Amino acid sequence: MTNTATRLITLIFLLQNQPNQKASELAEKLGVSQRTVHRYFEMLEEMGVPVYSERGPYGGFSLARGYKMPPLVFTLEESVAIALGTGIVEEMWGELYRASARGALAKIETLLPEEQTREVAWARGSLAVTGLNRSDLKALTPILEKLRRAIRENRTVEMKYQGGQTPHPVQRRLDPYALVHRWGWWYVIGFCHVHQEPRTFRADRIHEALLLETNFSRRADFNLQEYLKGEMQAQPHSTARLRFTPEAASVAAGNRSYWATVDVNPDGSVDVTFPAPTLEWAASTALAYGPAAEVIAPPELRLMIAEWLDATSQKYKRGNNESKV
Repeated sequence: MTNTATRLITLIFLLQNQPNQKASELAEKLGVSQRTVHRYFEMLEEMGVPVYSERGPYGGFSLARGYKMPPLVFTLEESVAIALGTGIVEEMWGELYRASARGALAKIETLLPEEQTREVAWARGSLAVTGLNRSDLKALTPILEKLRRAIRENRTVEMKYQGGQTPHPVQRRLDPYALVHRWGWWYVIGFCHVHQEPRTFRADRIHEALLLETNFSRRADFNLQEYLKGEMQAQPHSTARLRFTPEAASVAAGNRSYWATVDVNPDGSVDVTFPAPTLEWAASTALAYGPAAEVIAPPELRLMIAEWLDATSQKYKRGNNESKV
């Protein structure tokens, strides 16, 4: 919504709540000149909002008698949805939008009837979404704020980025297009000057970020939704198969949303499959279930886990021997 549109709506509420206001008073409240206020009156007349004035020391500008802005009415479910939505904004963005989300909800709650206010209070105390961020959001906030600002102002970013497979950070220059929250991580998508094409970077792997004075123009052929769709299809991945013991069948069932397929065997064990972007990622996922699950395929994943477990075992054995000395 533009500043003019916002001020027009504010002007209507000001006149509705307090008739007979001077143009000078309205100008001060809106932060504009008296001339601009008179121009707003003309715009309201053209929109069908009748404004009239009364002369004299007690006169001023008012809405025509009987005119009221249509009430802002929400259903019970809409009120709850708004409350839950602001909670998700707080959870995902932290300090960046926490105050704004709470302020918006507080304003809306003043418009709700008592029954809906009680329902919203119940929802906020009984329905919650948490654990959306896998990284330390407090530590990540400065980077997110810089990226958000760079996207808003179309400014190129100079950054040090350390990928998951690289031992040291590398210098990158990026024209950031969008921030995306996916799989519990924050990503920035933009035009990479090194690769000369749109690329995705995980925000928590950015060590430093500097906003340059250079402005960029977003590529006309870039569509965020199409890019995300294409990136998912193009991303190389393997399919891992795990077998949960009969005793851990409930663990497999409890994580159903993670699995591409689920097969229950005659002995009560459960076979599941899941796609993984890398073998390392698949190995980490499988090991999270400890002895409750065994990797059935692919063979290279079994080998990787065996090597990891052997190396880990050797470290702990050395640690035990050193502690006895």
